[in-house]
Amino acid sequence: MEGIKHRRVEVNGIGMHVAEKGEGGPVVLMLHGFPELWYSWRHQIIGLAAKGYHAVAPDLRGYGDTDAPAAISGYSMFHLVGDLVALINVLGQEQVFVVGHDWGALVAWNLCMFRPDKVKALVNLSVAFMRRNPAAKPVDYFRSLYGENYYICRFQEPGVIEADFARVTTKQIFKKFLTFRDPSDIFIPKEDWVLPDDEWPLPAWLSEEDVNYFSNKFEKTGFTGAINYYRCLNSNWELLAPWTGAQVKVPTKFIVGDLDLTYHYPGIQDFIHKGGFKQVVPFLQDVVVMEGVGHFINQEKPHEITEHILNFIQKF
Repeated sequence: MEGIKHRRVEVNGIGMHVAEKGEGGPVVLMLHGFPELWYSWRHQIIGLAAKGYHAVAPDLRGYGDTDAPAAISGYSMFHLVGDLVALINVLGQEQVFVVGHDWGALVAWNLCMFRPDKVKALVNLSVAFMRRNPAAKPVDYFRSLYGENYYICRFQEPGVIEADFARVTTKQIFKKFLTFRDPSDIFIPKEDWVLPDDEWPLPAWLSEEDVNYFSNKFEKTGFTGAINYYRCLNSNWELLAPWTGAQVKVPTKFIVGDLDLTYHYPGIQDFIHKGGFKQVVPFLQDVVVMEGVGHFINQEKPHEITEHILNFIQKF
């Protein structure tokens, strides 16, 4: 990670940790997912900076070395997008390129919906933009579809999943999540999801050092800040009522692995490939499905993702 600089900046009432490399070039703002950190973009930071870009990857609110407000309500989509608008201003920019993955992609979609003037172009990974469904709150929808043991449902009650995770080591939790490759879905039973003696062999793209970086940070912070994003899903549904039917009008490229659980939600492949996605993201220019690739796509295929980002943003 040689040459990556770290600093804390004040944004939207919190202190935010930012990792960055490259000066003077166009800014590429990269937004991580769950349960991750700026570190998920380590390869892209190096690769983009080498091509003359100013690569910036924050720890999002509640993660890593960024502040974690205590109240669940402090993790609304308005707070998350507000942090990014403030960060763009701190960076001295009118507009930036944005790259998002997982929760970072969700926040990026909403940034583009609320403030398209701030985004030159968007590359989102794993999570497609879905219009708000006025007929169903998201957690209620997932519960009806998958039941109480679906991970999003298990995350809802404060303190419960944190206590479950605390029964084993943080390192085991990370190995379980980061090596997960079953595209069907994540279910977390109330007992024995991870046992004290469980071990998972690491794939070639993930080292013990990488796992240690994530787990050491989360041992200090706990998981509550990160999980509070999920606890705001239903309240965000209420808050975002004024944007029902809104489109994302930013030039966009979308990339997903064919083993990603997000690519196997009911109806999602038809939505992505048969016109629905293009209808809600009218400036969608490219959809890439990477074969044999799982959810943590920017870490599993780092050089390919860097090239996909570069090939797209160089147009603008």
